Parts: sequence; C-alpha cells; structure tokens
Amino acid sequence: MPRRIVPLLVTVLVLGAFGYTLYFLYERSKPKPTVFETTTPRRLDIVKKTVAPGAIVPRREVAIKPRVSGVIQKLHVEPGEYVEAKQLLAKIRIIPDAVRLNNAEAAVRAARISQENAAKELERRQKLLEQGLLSQVEFSEYQLAADLRKQELETARSNLHLVREGASRRADAVSNMIHSTVAGMVLEVPVKEGGSVIEANNFNEGTTIASIADMNDLVFEGKVDESEVGKLKEGMKVSIAIGALEDRRFPGVLEYIAPKGVPNEGTIQFEVRARIELKKDVFIRANYSANADIILERKDHVLAIPEGLVEYEGDRAFVEVEVGPQAFEKRPVKLGLSDGIDVEVASGIDEQTKLKVPAGTKL
Repeated sequence: MPRRIVPLLVTVLVLGAFGYTLYFLYERSKPKPTVFETTTPRRLDIVKKTVAPGAIVPRREVAIKPRVSGVIQKLHVEPGEYVEAKQLLAKIRIIPDAVRLNNAEAAVRAARISQENAAKELERRQKLLEQGLLSQVEFSEYQLAADLRKQELETARSNLHLVREGASRRADAVSNMIHSTVAGMVLEVPVKEGGSVIEANNFNEGTTIASIADMNDLVFEGKVDESEVGKLKEGMKVSIAIGALEDRRFPGVLEYIAPKGVPNEGTIQFEVRARIELKKDVFIRANYSANADIILERKDHVLAIPEGLVEYEGDRAFVEVEVGPQAFEKRPVKLGLSDGIDVEVASGIDEQTKLKVPAGTKL
C-alpha cells in the first residue's frame, strides 16, 4: 500500500507544478490595465512670437578714410576712446610720387623763369614811362603781366609743397592730418604706425584709419524667414536677448522690414531692424550676437492647456474629459491663440475639468 502512494504523490506534485507554471505564464501574459494621469486647465499668458537671430550694431558707424596716400607716422587714438568731431586721429607721412614730384619741380622752375622775365620787362617799361615814352595804359598791361607771372610762381610752389607735404602752403587744413568727422567711440583702429595707407578716391575706397560710432544709439539687425515676414509690421514690440548678457532682456520696437529678400542656404530671408531701449546700468558692445522675439499676438491670463492634450478631427478639436474613475469621453472645445506649447481654450471646459493625459505625453 505505501508503495502505491509514493508514485501517486509524485504524479500529483508534477501535475501541480505544471499547472502552476501554466497559470503563472498566463497571468504574466495578461496586459496590465493602463492608469492615465489627469490634469486641469491653467491660467497663462499666451504669447505668439517669431525669433529673429542677429546682432547688436550701432545705428551709424563711420569709417574714417585718408585723403592722401602714405605711411602712418603717428596714431593718436585707441579702440574704446571717445572722440569729438574734428579731433586728430592720425598723421600720415607723405611718400611723394616720383613723376608728380618731378612735374611739380619743373613747373616751379618754368614759373620762376617767366616771373623773372616779366619783372625785367616791367622794369624797362617803368623807365620808358618815367621818360614819357610810354603811356600809362600800356604800362598797366605790363604791370598786369608781371603780377600774373608772380601769381603763377606762387601757385607752382604751393603745388610742389602739396605734393611733398600733403598740404597747400596757404591752406588751413592739412590733408595728411586725419581728423574725426563725427563724435563717438572708436570701435577699431585697423592700421598700425608704420603701415601704408591708400587715399579714398573714385577708383578706390581707401584704407580705413578708424571706425567711430555713437554707442548710445544701438539697433538690432537680424533676419527672418520668408514664411514669417508676412506676419510682421513696423511698430511691433520685440524682446531682445543678448547672448553675452545672461538673463537680461531689452525691450524694443520693430522699425524696418526689408522690401527684398536675400537667398541664404536655400531659403529666402529678409532683414529686419529694431530700436533698442537701452538701460543705463549696462554697457552693450557692438556686434554682440542676439535673438529678437518679435511678438505677433499676446493674450494675458487666459484659460489654457498643453497642445499635446488636443486631438483633431478635421477642423474640430477635442479633449478627453474624465467622467469617472479612469473613464473618459471626448468633448469638443473651441481653441484660441497658441504659442506652440500651450493653447488658449475659449469654450468647452473650465478650470475644474479633469483632462486625460495621453500615454507618453510630457507636461
């Protein structure tokens, strides 16, 4: 009898273990019920904007060019200094052109010969006038000729001095002395003492001696894509963030939108410019990189929900509202302004409505 019980017990144990294994696998394979999170609408400020990358630049930056070619003999300013209009910036040592110098010296020699001959002829005519052999009218003609030859000699000497020194002998202005044409801060001095410079003329823009700008009148210059430019208009408010000044924003007003776009890496971009309202406690340097948030539309303290909670069927928008524990139903809502993250809800739900958060949606 006991010998029969042992095999029976073994069989029962094996069958029980097999049955338990099947039950365990079945339970593991059953999908667990999904528990959805819920949220409620909030009161938010919704701002629809477009971002324009760009830089902070002076409204007017003047490049000072020389009027003569030569070598920088002395620089009187450095970047960062404030200068007044007509203040001396640099002195240029003239390196005269050999051909021009030779022609000027030859003109002086020729004018001197003419003047000496005219003076001798006038002296002879003076003696004839005193002897009564020449009328006063005829003498006046020789007097005039002598005066003209004297003036020609003076002009030739002045031209020679101009070729050698860069200035006329009687001129108040000296062309080899470079003065500022405006008041402001010196932004850069791209030349060094001893360096050669070229004069500005009809065929050459000339070497820049210094760049000067009014740093109290700065503007933002940036570019926007053609898909956004149609939404902009002059007078819109902007909020400007400067990369070098963390957590600081400066208000401004859009004052210019380019009428013509420029191709850039396969897209068309339009230049925009905005006036900045500066703060006295902050010094802003030229060419700081910046981003301008151009405010297209704004609504303050409106009922809003995250965009991820909205479902669309054609032109209609729906949200899933909790009607019982983990029980939801679709409810149509009327939406308003959206900033791409949150959207205004004009009607359909209130602040107490619990909304289903779809799986995988991060709020």
